[in-house]
Amino acid sequence: MLQRIQTLYLLLASIVSVVLCVYLPYGMDQNGVELYAVEEQFLLGLFMGSAFLSLIAIFLFKNRKLQFVLGRLNIILNFILLGVFVYWSLTVSGETKISEKGIGMLIPIISIVLLVMANKAIKKDENLVKSVDRLR
Repeated sequence: MLQRIQTLYLLLASIVSVVLCVYLPYGMDQNGVELYAVEEQFLLGLFMGSAFLSLIAIFLFKNRKLQFVLGRLNIILNFILLGVFVYWSLTVSGETKISEKGIGMLIPIISIVLLVMANKAIKKDENLVKSVDRLR
């Protein structure tokens, strides 16, 4: 069913991954120029992969187990993205690339929270279906 709450969470996670990575900078370089994820192919690929996994999971509503697994893979992908941001921000040696951190580094955290809430709702639906099957 597409009208479940996990669909809303997955759609929000997809929108956050696509839209916010375009509009929010993840840092500033030594010249004060804001750095966006659209300019970095690696970051853009990770963000688009996260959005793509969320959209695929929305349409797998009949297969809740696979939907749950895709949610977990998406959480792992966002943790990798967060790890890249943390690594880049901690290895600032001599103002190489990122001189200041931006609000865009919080995008993976927002996505992780939305994906965890979606996975909880998926698990709740799966438990409900299992309990009804036991009564038959």
